[in-house]
Amino acid sequence: MRVSVLMPVYEQEAFVPRALGGLLAQSVTDWELVVVDDGSPGRVAAAFPAGDPRIVHLAHPRNRGLGAALNTALDAARAPVVAYLPADDLWFADHLLDLLAALDADPGARLAHAALDIAGDDAGQPTPWLQLVQVAHRAGPERWTERPELETDDLDRLLWRRLPGRRVATGRATCRWTAHPGQRHRALRESCDGGLNVFRRRYGVAEPLRLHASDGAPVDEVARYARFRRAAPPAPEPGGLTILLVGELAYNPERVLALAERGHRLLGLWTPDGLGFNTVGPLPFPGVEDLDAADWRAAIRAARPDVIYALLNWRAVPFAHAVLAAGTGVPFVWHFKEAPQRSLVRGEWPLLARLCAGADACILASPAERDFMLAALPGRLDPERTHVLDGDLPKRDWFDAPRAPKLSAGDGAPHVAVLGRPAGLAPEDLARLAAAGVHHHLHGVPGGWARAAAAAAPGRVHPEAPVDPADWVGVLSRYDAGWLHPVRSANGGDIRRATWDDLNLPARLPTLVGAGLPPIGRANPGHRVAVEEALDALGTGLRYEEIDDLPELLRAEVASGQRGAAAWAGRDELTFDRHADRLVAILGAAADSRA
Repeated sequence: MRVSVLMPVYEQEAFVPRALGGLLAQSVTDWELVVVDDGSPGRVAAAFPAGDPRIVHLAHPRNRGLGAALNTALDAARAPVVAYLPADDLWFADHLLDLLAALDADPGARLAHAALDIAGDDAGQPTPWLQLVQVAHRAGPERWTERPELETDDLDRLLWRRLPGRRVATGRATCRWTAHPGQRHRALRESCDGGLNVFRRRYGVAEPLRLHASDGAPVDEVARYARFRRAAPPAPEPGGLTILLVGELAYNPERVLALAERGHRLLGLWTPDGLGFNTVGPLPFPGVEDLDAADWRAAIRAARPDVIYALLNWRAVPFAHAVLAAGTGVPFVWHFKEAPQRSLVRGEWPLLARLCAGADACILASPAERDFMLAALPGRLDPERTHVLDGDLPKRDWFDAPRAPKLSAGDGAPHVAVLGRPAGLAPEDLARLAAAGVHHHLHGVPGGWARAAAAAAPGRVHPEAPVDPADWVGVLSRYDAGWLHPVRSANGGDIRRATWDDLNLPARLPTLVGAGLPPIGRANPGHRVAVEEALDALGTGLRYEEIDDLPELLRAEVASGQRGAAAWAGRDELTFDRHADRLVAILGAAADSRA
C-alpha cells in the first residue's frame, strides 16, 4: 500500500458515509484507512461497511483529544505516506493522486498539500495553518502534541511546524473543508461561542487543561489550580449540607471550595449551553462530584441533596429553570449575576422571572440589581427572601501575597492597568492620557487593539501578558490604578431604565481592589450605577467626568496613595470567603423551610 489514511472520529458518525464515499471514489486505490473512535458515545464502527480488509478500526475508551487519536492512528499506520481525512470532510476523486504526484516529483519534500474548497458558514473560514484534510506527508517519528501538554486549534503548533523538509503545493482544490457547529476549532474559539469550558463540556474533559485558542490568551489550569489539587477539601462534616450546584460558575469557580471547607458536600449538574468563561464541570480541581447529566432527574432523586444552589449568568437561565420546573421537591435557591437585559433579548425573561419568584430564596448581585428586579416584578418577589451578594467573587487564597513596589515610585509618572477586553476605551483615549504622562499596561488585551494603542502612544502603552490569579497581587500592585469599563449612564436615577452596564459588577473589580488598586470609571452623578455604589461603600475608586480630568486625579493618587490604601483595606469585602457563611445561612434556611 502507498497511503495510510487517518480518520479521527468523535460524534461525527453521521458524516462518515460522505467522507467514506470520497475515499472509495479515489483514483488511487492502494490505501488503508485507520479509523480511531476517540471515545464517542455513539456506535462509530456501525457507520463503516463490514468486511473491507483495508479498513482498520481502533477506539479509545474515553475521549483523549485530537492529538492522541492521531498518534494512535500513526502508530498503527503501515504505509510510507500518511494522509488525513476527518470524518466531516470530503476528498474529490484525484486528491490522493495529486498529493502523491507532488511528493514523487520532489524527493526532498516532506509534506504536500492541496488547496482547500470551503463549504459552509463564512465564520468557519480556516486559519493560516493547513487543515488536516489538505495534507499528506511522508511517515516519520514525529507525533502530534497531546492534551496533557496543550489543546489548541493551531495545527502548526500541534505538528506541522515540527515536520522537517520542504512543503509542496498541488495547486488544485481537491478536498472540501466543511464548516458546521460541531467542529473542534469552534469549541475552542470564544469568537465562535466556544472557549475553555465549552470545550471541556463537549469532550467531557475531567482533568485540568492547558489550552491556547488562536483567538485568545493561553490558559494553564494545571498551574492555576495546583494548590487546590494538592490540598483536597476536607470530608463533609456531620450535619453539613449536601448542596447541588446547578448551572455554571463563571470566572472564579474555585470559590465554591469555601463551602466545602466549611464542611458541606458539593455536587454538580451543569448547563449544556455555556460560554468559554462560564465554568462548568468536570471541574479542574477536586471537591465537587458531578451527577449524571444524561438522566439528571433520576440523579437528583438518588443524590437526595438538602438544597439546590442554581447559578449564575444568563446562559444558565434555561437549564436552571428546567430543574426548578421539574418539581424535584428539593429546596431551590437561585443566584443571578448578569444580565436581566440579556434574558429579555433572548426571549427568556419569563424563565428568569419564574426563577426569581419561584425559588425558595433569590440572590442578586447588587442592591441596584435587586431594586431593578423588584421594580420589574412588583408583588412577585418577596423582599425578605431576596438577598444581595455578588455571585462571582474570587477566593481569598489568591490575595495572600506581598505587594510589589510601585513603578511610579521610580519615575514619578502614573501607571495604570487595563485587564482583558477594553470595553468603552479607545486607543485614542490612551493616546490623550499618554500625552499627559500616563503609562498604560495592557494585560491580556486583544492583540489588534493593543497594537493600535501602542502605535497611538509609543513608549507609554505597554502590552503585557495576561495575569493569572496567583500573580494578581504581585503584578498588579505595581500600578496606581486600573480601568473598569468607562460607562456613561442615562437612567436618571430610575432603576427601571437601568441597562446591563448600569447593573454589572465586572469580574475585574475584585481583581483590582484585591491588588490594592483604585478602579477607574466614569462618574455618573444622579444615576444608579452598581459599580459606583460598590466603590462608594469601599471608599475607593477614581471617577472622572471628562477623560482630560483623569491625569490630575492619577497624579494626586500617586502623591497620596489614599484611594489605593482604601482598596487594600477593604479588599476582603470583595472575596467569596468573606460572605460564605452568610450564603450558607441562606441555603440552610431554604433547606429548613421545607423540612
